[in-house]
Amino acid sequence: MSFELAQASTSSTSVDNPPLGQYKKMASYAPSTSKGHPQRPGTANSAPYQRAEDESLGVCECILLGLSVFLIIITFPFSLCVCMRVVTEYERAVIFRLGRVRGGAKGPGLFFIFPCTDNILKLDLRVMTYDVPPQEILTKDSVTVAVDAVCYYRISDPVLSVNAVENPHKSTQLLAQTTLRNHLGLRTLAEILSERDEIAHNLQSTLDEATDPWGVKVERVELKDVRLPVQLQRAMAAEAEASREAKAKVIAAEGEQRASKALKEAADVMSTSGTALQLRYLQTLNNVAAEKNSTIIFPLPIDMLSGMMNK
Repeated sequence: MSFELAQASTSSTSVDNPPLGQYKKMASYAPSTSKGHPQRPGTANSAPYQRAEDESLGVCECILLGLSVFLIIITFPFSLCVCMRVVTEYERAVIFRLGRVRGGAKGPGLFFIFPCTDNILKLDLRVMTYDVPPQEILTKDSVTVAVDAVCYYRISDPVLSVNAVENPHKSTQLLAQTTLRNHLGLRTLAEILSERDEIAHNLQSTLDEATDPWGVKVERVELKDVRLPVQLQRAMAAEAEASREAKAKVIAAEGEQRASKALKEAADVMSTSGTALQLRYLQTLNNVAAEKNSTIIFPLPIDMLSGMMNK
């Protein structure tokens, strides 16, 4: 088995994504973008890793690879247990050959490596769930609230996530905490309670833009709960109760005003006809008798009393 055949077997099962090639570290960092985040390799402002298309192997590297191939041949077929690796459907493998990235991410399926010279790192491409712990936040109107959220993210570029950041998961989680505090600190309590969907969308956009140079894709961010201090809850409850009582009094006053206008109009109509007053008197007696009361009320005209007082 020659070195060319082994190399062809390694690259035959690469993923559909275009290979990023080998990376070499630059002497100095390239200028960052306008938002302070380096762009991906191949852009105008590249990250501290860029592709090396025409980089060739050194003498020592060729010797080590030749020894590795020689070991594979003399220990065949037992060497297949070490050279053959399997990656599941939701994983990708990044191969470092003598410290250099070998092509793009490999998988899923079976692929071939050289023992003693190749180092493999497996990354999970499934969506990760991070429960952001409660964050004590001082809002724009000087109210202290505790907000907890949940963040969904995944590895979008395995090679970049390995070379650009030491720990993409921890970095994304810490960034989610600080971004949550920074965004909510610029809003009032009323905005946090009423504009939760808009806040979640802004958080997702900010995190996705910040983690893009790390090969991480933030799928979604949701605010789980907003907890207020107990004293503030009591104050808000008292304010809401007072507001409801004030509205109830206004409604009752408006009802009395309308009722008084209706009574005045009814009195004006009845004053023009004595028969109407008599019918109203009989109706009142009927209502009193319907309740099975022994007391009967006889109305006394006010005009009669005024005449007696004049005498």
